[in-house]
Amino acid sequence: MLVDMPLDRLREYRPDPAEPADFDQFWKDTLAGHDAVTAEFVPYDAKLSTVEVQDVTFTGWGGQPVKAWLLLPRQRTGPLPAVVQYIGYNGGRGVPYEWLTWSAAGYAHLVMDNRGQGGGGKTIAETPDVAPDGHGSSSPGFLTRGVEDPARHYYRRLITDAVRAVDAAKASPDVDPARVAVLGGSQGGGLALAAAGLRDDLAAMIADVPFLCHYRRASQITDTGPYAEIARFLKGHRFAADGVLDTLSYFDGVNFAARATCPGWFSVGLMDNVCPPSTVFAAYHRYAGDKQIEIFTYNGHEGGAEYDLPRKLTALHATLGVPGTGE
Repeated sequence: MLVDMPLDRLREYRPDPAEPADFDQFWKDTLAGHDAVTAEFVPYDAKLSTVEVQDVTFTGWGGQPVKAWLLLPRQRTGPLPAVVQYIGYNGGRGVPYEWLTWSAAGYAHLVMDNRGQGGGGKTIAETPDVAPDGHGSSSPGFLTRGVEDPARHYYRRLITDAVRAVDAAKASPDVDPARVAVLGGSQGGGLALAAAGLRDDLAAMIADVPFLCHYRRASQITDTGPYAEIARFLKGHRFAADGVLDTLSYFDGVNFAARATCPGWFSVGLMDNVCPPSTVFAAYHRYAGDKQIEIFTYNGHEGGAEYDLPRKLTALHATLGVPGTGE
């Protein structure tokens, strides 16, 4: 069943953004407070005939080590266009056998781990989340971890990792730094939006059923999935709503979307009760680059799943070029 507005209203849904006055300065200061990214690429014997795997460690937020995989087609003649992928909520980089599509298509493919996550999905994470001064009270999960203060919020660290993962990919001699795209689904889609909004050197962005968008509405219309963590926290902290939502506005994909300039492809499921369609459309409508959205009328949070891959391959062929063809 439909869980949100009908499609005609979603196409017109442009809520006033909840954007703090110092949003840009906050992120400028956050990202400027780090040394240049260092990345180590160690060969990993995955026993795959057509794909080369490298075990990557790069410096994320606070100089802390973040894990990733880099998958490359063995048959290559020079630096490749690259795809940086971010993972959904409570997942991690897992094992390389889960991520073979993009290298099979000829791209370099960097899969970033999620700090502190990985306990609830099929993929495991290996990157700990080290908060320098604790994070105060929170409900179970990550959305309210450090939510009393934007400087201590969990997603300040994870989004910084996501931005720096692009630098890690560009540091590989096997990657053409002028042709790098970001993509992800759910939380990964929200991180892709953040990276696109905080960088001006990306060739494309793909966000499937993105999470981390339009927090106030999301927390008020769904009690399923991570957005419910906000409601649970505020049910106990009755007088903290304004402060909590102000903190979350620094990490809102709607605000990052307004700063993105690269071409962007979105998808939405109209029966998605995890990331309600209005939250996706709020980010989509504010996206400043050229954009398209694929609408899956009878799907929930799975969206188009693997059936949507041809659209993404077509999009990246158009923006990054077709690997191995010289185009």
